[in-house]
Amino acid sequence: MFRIRPLAFAALATVASFSGALPAHAQLPEPVAQVLRSTGIAEDAVSVLVLRDDQTVLSHLADRPMQPASTMKLVSTLVGLETLGPVFRGRTELRTTGALRGDTLKGDLVLRGGADVDLSGEALENMLRSLRYQGIRKIEGKLVVDRQLFNPARTDLGAPPFDESPEAYYNVIPDAAMINKNMLQLDMRSTGSRLKLQMQPELQGVSIGHDMKLIDANCKQWDDGWKLPEVVPQKNGGIKVMLHGTFPKNCEQSYSINVVDRQDYVERLFRATWKRLGGTISGTAVEGATPPDSRLLAAHVSRTLPEIVRDTNKPSDNLLARLIFLSLGSLEADPVLGSHPQAGAAETTFSRSDAAVRNWMRAHGIDDKGLVLENGSGLSRTERITPAQMGGLLKAGLRSPWAPEFQSSMPIVAVDGTMRRRLHDSPAAGRARLKTGTLSNVVSLAGYVPDATGKPLVVVAMVNSSLASNGRGRAVVDTLVDWASRLGGPAQPVLRVPGQPAPSQPTPGPQPTPQGVLATPPAQPEQPLQPAQPQTQPQQATQQGQQQGQDSNQRQPMPPAPAALERP
Repeated sequence: MFRIRPLAFAALATVASFSGALPAHAQLPEPVAQVLRSTGIAEDAVSVLVLRDDQTVLSHLADRPMQPASTMKLVSTLVGLETLGPVFRGRTELRTTGALRGDTLKGDLVLRGGADVDLSGEALENMLRSLRYQGIRKIEGKLVVDRQLFNPARTDLGAPPFDESPEAYYNVIPDAAMINKNMLQLDMRSTGSRLKLQMQPELQGVSIGHDMKLIDANCKQWDDGWKLPEVVPQKNGGIKVMLHGTFPKNCEQSYSINVVDRQDYVERLFRATWKRLGGTISGTAVEGATPPDSRLLAAHVSRTLPEIVRDTNKPSDNLLARLIFLSLGSLEADPVLGSHPQAGAAETTFSRSDAAVRNWMRAHGIDDKGLVLENGSGLSRTERITPAQMGGLLKAGLRSPWAPEFQSSMPIVAVDGTMRRRLHDSPAAGRARLKTGTLSNVVSLAGYVPDATGKPLVVVAMVNSSLASNGRGRAVVDTLVDWASRLGGPAQPVLRVPGQPAPSQPTPGPQPTPQGVLATPPAQPEQPLQPAQPQTQPQQATQQGQQQGQDSNQRQPMPPAPAALERP
């Protein structure tokens, strides 16, 4: 339930712009058409664009807005690199207006959030340790948590769950002052008759329990019997996290969940950490704004933006993408501090981030008509972008001063990230860099594929169909990538990836004919496909889209400290 588990075509045409000059329809490569026939996916459920420099190699319904899934992360990350810059860092501060009398701080302590993606329990402890080094032991005041960098500050409140796994990491909605990404890491170990649970980090007054039934089952499919955890208030003011469902006997697993309200999480983590350092605080924790006359006591900054971008695109991390997108509408780079808030405005952070993306596109000659943004991660049923727009963005990425940082963030085909297990016997293996996207009704790819001459092609492919799951949509887009990697001459030999079996070598690629068009030998999908009934119309917004496949919404361990997020 939760396991995310070529053609004849017209002569090349020059791209005048990305707003409407592309052909509305072109014959798809024969290998791609063959896969479509075998899967029952209709041709009009697929939109494709392949560019070489300023020439259109292939355009099939490329001006149609499509649901992009996680390929939308390319928009947030490239615009982020170009707008915020490579030295941008999120920043967290501890501030106060209180006076220090002996070892006592007479006043509130403010935790000011600044979209710091690396704010962990360890980082909080280091900031609090700095307070102890300054002689502070007692705080006679409240803990004020300032999330007001984003407007509104708490978009998670009242938000309907995206799917049936609201506790999963990929579903976390960010705020400006998240610690440990609000996750609790569970260690679950069972014998034949007993399940032992451990939880970290330590949160004051938070315990864990279960009523899970131990069953004979495969440990690798442990989450088949998982049910939504529950937070139960206790009479002493604490809370108990209760786990439900079944769990295999003689099994060890780690998993992280988002179930504790983030204000509760921050307060309880703060109190446990401050107490461990020998400190006390008299007041409660409240949400509020940082007084303008406050002074800085301690600070933490995240890694630089290129590092965050890599951790966003390689494993397809929704939370990081959403934070980058929101930072576009709330922060500016600062060469000394890492970042500082933009000048105040009445607009919501989303509207400012949306405007930042559209202004960037227009400045690069990309028409934003039909573009729909919701959170910048692609984990959305409403986000839309045309392959022409995505292709324009990728062309701009090739010319960007930060092209190396952008390209290095994208999964390498057959090597790492969400493309690790795909196209091992293709000339694209080890050469192409592609961002994946997967929802229950969407499969997409976008990025750079070297052709047979080594020339980089911009390749965008989006399948919006209720038949896209179970490997069918993936076979379509992977076949297109393999076809593109063979264009222009004899196919390059398949690279040997260290630590992997020797790949089989490719058949000859598409060759020019006397008529000036390309003839391409047939190709087969990588793996057997489940049969499906033919479909005549694309399905887009109506599907219930739990993101799956090899993007970041997968059950897996999530340590409280920042770490790689996916086992591709």
